[in-house]
Amino acid sequence: MKQKFPVLFLYILLTVFILNLLQANFTQLLFDEAYYWYYAKDLDWGYFDHPPMVAFLIALGSVFFENELGIRLMSCFLGAGTIGILWLLVDHPKKRDYIPHFFVLLLSMTLVHAYGFLMLPDTPLLFFTALFFLAYRYFLKEPGFLAALFLGLVMAALMYSKYHAFLVIIFVLLSNLRLLQNRYAWLAVVVSLLSYTPHFLWLYEHDFVSVKYHLFERPNRPYEFFDFTLGYIVNLIAIFGLTFYWIYQALFKYKEKRLFLRALRFVTFGVLLFFLISSLQRRVQTQWIIVICIPAAILVYNYMLTDKLTRKWIFRMGLVNILILLFLRIGLVFEPLFPVVYETHGNKTWVKKITSQIGDIPVVFENSYRMAPMFSFYSGNPSYSLNNAWYRENQYSIDTTEESIRGKKVLYVSKYLPDGDISFTMPDNTLFYGVYKDPFLSYRKLKTEIIDLSGTEKESEFVFELYNPYAFEIPLGELEFGLALLDSYKQLIDIIPLEAGQNGEENEKIAAGARMRFQSKFPDVPFEKVAYVKVVISENGLRWGLNGIKTAID
Repeated sequence: MKQKFPVLFLYILLTVFILNLLQANFTQLLFDEAYYWYYAKDLDWGYFDHPPMVAFLIALGSVFFENELGIRLMSCFLGAGTIGILWLLVDHPKKRDYIPHFFVLLLSMTLVHAYGFLMLPDTPLLFFTALFFLAYRYFLKEPGFLAALFLGLVMAALMYSKYHAFLVIIFVLLSNLRLLQNRYAWLAVVVSLLSYTPHFLWLYEHDFVSVKYHLFERPNRPYEFFDFTLGYIVNLIAIFGLTFYWIYQALFKYKEKRLFLRALRFVTFGVLLFFLISSLQRRVQTQWIIVICIPAAILVYNYMLTDKLTRKWIFRMGLVNILILLFLRIGLVFEPLFPVVYETHGNKTWVKKITSQIGDIPVVFENSYRMAPMFSFYSGNPSYSLNNAWYRENQYSIDTTEESIRGKKVLYVSKYLPDGDISFTMPDNTLFYGVYKDPFLSYRKLKTEIIDLSGTEKESEFVFELYNPYAFEIPLGELEFGLALLDSYKQLIDIIPLEAGQNGEENEKIAAGARMRFQSKFPDVPFEKVAYVKVVISENGLRWGLNGIKTAID
């Protein structure tokens, strides 16, 4: 009986694994990796932008190493595991004859290559997508309790990785609607939902903040063919590099009708179609479509084994892809070799420039959930992203970091300050200034909602409610109110200061957990551009916050 993994396969896989470990150790963090490291410092069942899998994996790796390798350790294991699972999913008698071709196909895929050593939500997404297909194939062969249990647990892990995983599950279902009549398939769904319950509860406790942001709150802009749809088409080329022509040709030509392969085709083309339609409304990011690499790799490799010409050209062009990617990987570590300034360059330098001037005091970064965790990782100092109306909400908007630095002396850093107590330059030559604030007092979790908007004519009165979620009272004298004007794409147009009076008994403070109503007059507004309004707050002279709930203008 032949081994499932030939010796040559294991040697190549071990080589790839060791190279990824070295890359993970010597490459400075991406900003997003630092952000997810910040997640992992406070493990929970959910986070503002993503489910918790990436945080769990970073926390696990950090048990063994406290540097970049700790953050990325599990990505190296998952990357190797993904390759191993894909090998098992190829069911062709000639696959052992072309082991190098298998590795060239996979490692020439740009993001599959990169996520072998970078720790981002797409890293576990790729692994659990591959494992999901393995579980599904096992379920098709031997449907039963154990197969359903395995499939259900993997579906939950897939959804814990990234919300886009739902597309994989739904398109597999559409490829085999008979699953709706299979009691074990329903058992798998029940197991999956039960396993995912902690995240559902987290969403409920946090007012479904992730769902609201991704589906309704994320700002957009008018449709641009070149940036939206054409940009999406360019992304389809970018994920496969120089092999794209032969890969897409193989996907269209490979017609085998087995149920499992049908599922692979449904996921591949279903995801492509879904995001093509999405590109008619918003810009599609490259990593959103990376999930197609898993089913595409299986389908294309099967086709390569039967078509000599495709096999030859994917191998040749794939090697060129890999050489380019290896050169770029070296450039991630050695800056002079990289063609542009990249985010893995110079982070230790700018962090050291700040800490050499301020010591160990906390740093507040204006509108940068990326710089704040990067600074903390390389300095050990507390940091916070103060998000204002010109930015977006993120994990710093919902966790307790603000409480940990309120009332302390901080360095407030912004690229919008005209000067400051210190200055530093980022690797891309962006100049930042920092000013000391002692004490730093912010109340970014204060919420406002317009509850009576009877008219929008100039000088028309309206009523809004202020809610204090904090466990302490807040002096109203520290607050200023403004009316934020947003267009139909939820982009901020302007903020107009408001004169607001209390609706009822006059108070100097708003108590902990209290609600208070205010009256104000509607300012002169260019209604031809405005689709939404909301009341925002500036506390203690800080720039306007993201406090208000949007109200549509009829």
